[in-house]
Amino acid sequence: MLSIELIRKDPAAVRRALARRHDDSSIEPILQIDERRRALLTEAEGLRARRNEVSKQIGKMNPKPPDLIAEMRQVGDTIKELETQVTALEQEQRDALLRLPNIPRDGVPDGPDASANKEVRQWGARRDFAFKPQPHWEIAAKLGIIDFARGQKISGSRFYILQGRGAKLQRSLIQWMLDRHVSRGYTEVYPPYMVREQVVYGSGQLPKFRDNLYRDAEEDYWMVPTAEVPITGMYADEILPPGTAPIRHAAYTACFRREKMSAGKDIRGIKRGHQFDKVEMYKLVPPETSGEELKALVADATSLAEELELPYRLLQLCTGDLGFAAAESYDIELWAPGCNEWLEVSSCSNCGDFQARRANVRFRREANAKPEFVHTLNGSGLALPRVMIAILETYQEGDGSVTVPKALRPYTGFDTIPVSPR
Repeated sequence: MLSIELIRKDPAAVRRALARRHDDSSIEPILQIDERRRALLTEAEGLRARRNEVSKQIGKMNPKPPDLIAEMRQVGDTIKELETQVTALEQEQRDALLRLPNIPRDGVPDGPDASANKEVRQWGARRDFAFKPQPHWEIAAKLGIIDFARGQKISGSRFYILQGRGAKLQRSLIQWMLDRHVSRGYTEVYPPYMVREQVVYGSGQLPKFRDNLYRDAEEDYWMVPTAEVPITGMYADEILPPGTAPIRHAAYTACFRREKMSAGKDIRGIKRGHQFDKVEMYKLVPPETSGEELKALVADATSLAEELELPYRLLQLCTGDLGFAAAESYDIELWAPGCNEWLEVSSCSNCGDFQARRANVRFRREANAKPEFVHTLNGSGLALPRVMIAILETYQEGDGSVTVPKALRPYTGFDTIPVSPR
């Protein structure tokens, strides 16, 4: 959430920032609400001052003048009414602020959409196959590791069942990723998959992405679209004591999103689904360190691709492609030779104090110091099943089998996934 103080102090800068994002949100209603709210506060303060002054005078009078007492009662009623109006305006103002996206940091390239994203680098050589590489859905059919038909049978379209060595490979990837992050100083957490509505507001998914989220129709529960949501909620309305920040967490969760499917190549295989697994990295840090922490976050994500020996490219997102809560972001995309395309497996973002303001997460630099909002960062480390796609398509062999990346073999207990005899 943007600071009302920032909008009030420099509205032109906020308008320019929104224009850089190619966002048509207007701050004029917010400024109008703020002006009315402040006018009411000024009026109420004036009435309180008069009531205090007259009350002192009445205290010295004997007998007490009934008309003056009645007038002060009326003043008290007016103050209460003004306070009610101020409370309503504050809620209206907050609702409007919750709909504004974050503003880009300096250095984020300008552009209207993903076509203007900047490629920072590529890593790894694409494999030169002696045969035509197959897409993962054809590979999986030969290996017998994904059952699309039964997944749809029990849950509908865009669901599938991993089985046999496919299930073990995915589980091994999750454990390997968590172990790698913990070795780099992240503390693992295993949060609930369902959270309260205010938690979803705090991380920035509500109200904008309401149509893309799943929720319980009777209870105040929302299925998490990413572990970023519950981790933000873990620290809501807290003041972190001196020496606590930075906090770095890694978490595995299933993720639930209403993917808006359209006809085309994305409907094949496991690239898009309503439920998927992901390991998330999350940081709460002092504001002055968030730039360096973002670089470290990107390094932690890309190191996983390098250890799996999967070619990737790193993109800096332009202003028009930034996520709602992000002030600066980098995407990591793995090369999938069977699909012949780059697949995003991580988006690493610095959200500044945007989420911290929404969730009210603050810290103290030292005892009795004024609380400040932390900066939050998040990034997939990494997202499945696209890592699975890249592995199956990159490590496929001419006989239809798939070789397991060396980094994963201590976790899987096998070196290859052979063709199914069935």
